[in-house]
Amino acid sequence: MFDFKRKNQFDFGSYASKDDRDIEVYRLRTESRQGLWSESLKLLRDIFLIIAVFILLGVFVAQPVVVEGTSMLPELHDGERLLVNKLVYYKFQSVSWGHIERGDVIVFWYPKDPEKSYVKRVIGLPGEMVEVRDGKILINNQELNEPYLDSEYNQSLPSYEPKKVDEHYYFVMGDNRDNSSDSRLWGLVPEKYIYGKAFFRYWNPSHIGFLKHGKYNLPEEVKTKDVRAKSEE
Repeated sequence: MFDFKRKNQFDFGSYASKDDRDIEVYRLRTESRQGLWSESLKLLRDIFLIIAVFILLGVFVAQPVVVEGTSMLPELHDGERLLVNKLVYYKFQSVSWGHIERGDVIVFWYPKDPEKSYVKRVIGLPGEMVEVRDGKILINNQELNEPYLDSEYNQSLPSYEPKKVDEHYYFVMGDNRDNSSDSRLWGLVPEKYIYGKAFFRYWNPSHIGFLKHGKYNLPEEVKTKDVRAKSEE
């Protein structure tokens, strides 16, 4: 009575990519696994690159250090954290951060015991004559102004014999002259022992910022005049 057979009808089967080049067949589970694996590899790659960059920065550019002691009061306090610029190794004379200048706060291995490190301020440069007379610093017989000092930490006002700074050496002192073991007591710092100069304090929060660099009345011209005088002799 009833003809249940469908005439002129077509049976539709599953599609395949070979049926039509514009049709793409996705297997959702497989694709999701592949996508997760791919994203995981990208994340690991990015983490590796970030770590590599930080390692390179730590080795060649900057290094964190911790201040121990009070020899640099009032500029630096015990327990503060500093960033040290290590580019002084490469001696870029065209820019201030690429070489050591008078007034720089440097970090170096203690010459008497290289297992220890000290932080002090550069006072005397190679070729200069440094004298401490009644607590005042004389560079080649000219008094050096030091605006960063605080009289509270400089009351003893001692005197020391003049000392010639050899080539590739530096005369360093702490800002707390009453309580600082420095070049007045144990001598000059070899250039090769200096592994960086501090430029930024990132802890504690109340003192975050760049360190103060001394501004002097006789920076490089004193050394220049001294060298010229020798050449004329």
